[in-house]
Amino acid sequence: MSPVTTPFFIIAGPTAVGKSAVAAAVAERCGGEIVGADAFQIYRELPVLTAQPSAEMRSRIPHHLVGEVAVAESFDVARYLRAATERIAEIHARGRMPIVTGGTGLYLRALTRGLADLPGADVRLRADLASQSPAELQRRLAELDPAGAAQIDLQNPRRVIRALEVCLLTGRPFSSFRAEWAGTPSGSRGVVLTLDRAALHARIAARTAAMFADSVVEEVRAATDAGPTASQTLGFHEIRAHLAGQMNRADCIAAIQLATRRYAKRQMTWFRRETELAMVDIGSDSPDQLAARIAGQFASAK
Repeated sequence: MSPVTTPFFIIAGPTAVGKSAVAAAVAERCGGEIVGADAFQIYRELPVLTAQPSAEMRSRIPHHLVGEVAVAESFDVARYLRAATERIAEIHARGRMPIVTGGTGLYLRALTRGLADLPGADVRLRADLASQSPAELQRRLAELDPAGAAQIDLQNPRRVIRALEVCLLTGRPFSSFRAEWAGTPSGSRGVVLTLDRAALHARIAARTAAMFADSVVEEVRAATDAGPTASQTLGFHEIRAHLAGQMNRADCIAAIQLATRRYAKRQMTWFRRETELAMVDIGSDSPDQLAARIAGQFASAK
């Protein structure tokens, strides 16, 4: 699958850094519409858990690929690339600039570098792989694709299973299909929002506490038909354990905060390799102040 050739602007960054508010401020200042690039904000039944933009924000600025898919559905990078390509073209045809916003590096890289034509999901094979322990899955991947095992997040069972699935269906290492990503990305421009680690950790702690003060526990309780993708959302398993009486509320909150901090670290490791994106330290600037700083780079992407 080819990369997106229609111009768009990227606002990326780790979870809880404040991407949604900054993207909205940039969109208002520069006449843009937002296209989500978050693997979990796509699910409509999990707005609190996935920190989706507020209803008020979405009423001011058109948002796409946010809260559009049922939790029972699987959603992968190939499906995302097809949908995002279509939305970006539609926005541009209206004379507005698409602002791709999110923290899923795999989605952003597919937009800028394209995606190999991988085999579709094999239900029986996935079920067999899902029945195996994480340690066994990691061992098998290391045997079949050492390079791939060194590149992907081994703590993410969904990605390990997908990599193994591709290896077993094609007879080729999963990493071999990513060769095209070593090339030059498309001409799109963008930024990665960064924040001092202590400040980011404080934001993560505050956001997690706010989710529990809101309706996140009831939200997860109601998501009884969550599929294999939606159930990998940060905090989903911990809250399910809390609901089952296996973890008290305080321990659940602490576990989610820890998992989120680790995820943010992995995100930044990924984004540091995306050298076409400019790093922007947000410091103590407000979203409006950041939008003013970013506006010049935004104009060059048109």
